[in-house]
Amino acid sequence: MQNLTPLAERLRPDTFDTYIGQEHLVGKGSTLRSFIEKGIIPSMIFWGPPGVGKTTLANIIANHLDRPFYTLSAINSGVKDVREVIEKAKSQQFFGTNNPVLFIDEIHRFSKSQQDSLLGAVEKGIITLIGATTENPSFEVISALLSRCQVYVLKEQSKEDLLKLIDIALTQDETLSAKKIKIKEYESLLQLSGGDARKLLNTLEIVVNSFDSDKIVITNDAVVNIVQQNIVRYDKAGDQHYDIISAFIKSIRGSDPNGAVYWLARMLEGGEDMKFIARRLLISASEDIGNANPTALVIANNCFQAVNVIGFPEGRLILSQTAVYLANSPKSNASYEAINQAQALVKKTGNLSVPLHIRNAPTNLMKDLGYGNDYTYSHGYEGNFKAQEYLPDEIAGTKFYEPGNNPKEASFRKFLKDNWKDKYGY
Repeated sequence: MQNLTPLAERLRPDTFDTYIGQEHLVGKGSTLRSFIEKGIIPSMIFWGPPGVGKTTLANIIANHLDRPFYTLSAINSGVKDVREVIEKAKSQQFFGTNNPVLFIDEIHRFSKSQQDSLLGAVEKGIITLIGATTENPSFEVISALLSRCQVYVLKEQSKEDLLKLIDIALTQDETLSAKKIKIKEYESLLQLSGGDARKLLNTLEIVVNSFDSDKIVITNDAVVNIVQQNIVRYDKAGDQHYDIISAFIKSIRGSDPNGAVYWLARMLEGGEDMKFIARRLLISASEDIGNANPTALVIANNCFQAVNVIGFPEGRLILSQTAVYLANSPKSNASYEAINQAQALVKKTGNLSVPLHIRNAPTNLMKDLGYGNDYTYSHGYEGNFKAQEYLPDEIAGTKFYEPGNNPKEASFRKFLKDNWKDKYGY
């Protein structure tokens, strides 16, 4: 009889030593593991993409410390559910039980009032909160709750970790180990996983179950064909979350409003958080459009504010308008490339000294040392410009910003050429 429990659940580890990945958090000698082994467990938020072990890690921590463990999902739980858990925790205090762990999955989906209902219990130590989120907690968790929690970032699983999981599945799972499975090619399994361990194991199970025989040979083509036949609908908490938002942003970058609106509709119909979409539009307005149309960033920011005020369902109109506007805007990634190059050079050259003439000189000692000497105040010159050096001597003349090929940045190029002449090669 086939085991109906999903493979990812069957292989869920229950100790630190069987947990795969996140060595920076749970490896021997790591900060978090050291705390837990000493019996110290602060309230915390686990932030990371789907399928990296947030729920599993919370379970392991509770088991290791022998704490009662309650689980709520922010999708279908409310203030009433939170209060019930808190009341249970209070009643257990009289029996000398360690304060329980309350794990809230997708805590970013809790409203302000729902998050507020946790504050007193967390502050008094009635419960230890572990929240899991795929979104930046700085945006989605109220500051009062965030200040009472440690934030730990979980990373995508590495290729080595994913290969380890496949090996464990084939050799230790009762169902799969009974079959003769040969994996000739791993690339499609790994690519489709996107660093998500749960998605990897789900995909592997789908592929294995599609064969009629117990003799199974897995190739890249077989994986792609089988998965395409079993493709699932977009789910804001599921496997396609990042694939769909990627298609949405790439459609805008490629100046295709039709593609952008289609993928936007897919997200909206799947129940995606409108604020998440609006934030991605903000990023695209700067990364993909930039100074080719500076107004795009203003519109995207207004979109974000309006969506927060209006909400669902009317907010979809504002998202659609903004997506169409960004898709039809001229494109430039010149500013994006400029900061990438500048940061790469900073990492390579380290902390180069600020030239003396552009240093601040708030004290007489600093003035005596030459701080601010020979600095020229640009507004005192024709056109509010006076050529002088603003980069450290070691990298003087380095060009990071290359204006894009569009009318707005063409005017930037002319401005730079007229003022800097041949210094930067404009």
